[in-house]
Amino acid sequence: MEKLRRVLSGQDDEEQGLTTQVLDSSSLSFSTRVKWFAICFAGGILCSILGTIMLWVPVGGMKLFAVFYTLGNIAALASTCFLMGPVKQLKKMFEPTRLLATLVMLFSFILTLCAVFWWHKKGLAVLFCVFQFLAMTWYSLSYIPYARDAIIKCFTSCLS
Repeated sequence: MEKLRRVLSGQDDEEQGLTTQVLDSSSLSFSTRVKWFAICFAGGILCSILGTIMLWVPVGGMKLFAVFYTLGNIAALASTCFLMGPVKQLKKMFEPTRLLATLVMLFSFILTLCAVFWWHKKGLAVLFCVFQFLAMTWYSLSYIPYARDAIIKCFTSCLS
């Protein structure tokens, strides 16, 4: 449990520079960090569900869907900053194993909002929300050892 606490609080065995140590340090206790992670993550899920419900609102529902769904995903992603700190989270997001999923996810956020507000294409907005979901899932699976490999193996065996 202590090792998990050290990793989640950003105190792993790596050598860190002074700037990283200052930016990663926080006066929040471990239990407070976990509580705020849960609150932020639950808020993100709630926003995503609320956005999905907004699809059935006749006037302006699509815009509300895109905004709430995107904000929900951003909140869920940002919630992990409470566990490991924002600098470490950003470093992990752009590691080579997560880079493609991170870029697809970030571009999907932007493109979803562009499709609704500037291009006025509802179908594209839904498509980009699907990309958000898939990229967020693939990104999240990268934190579980061998999960991506298991998914790939499952899909290749189903397609064969």
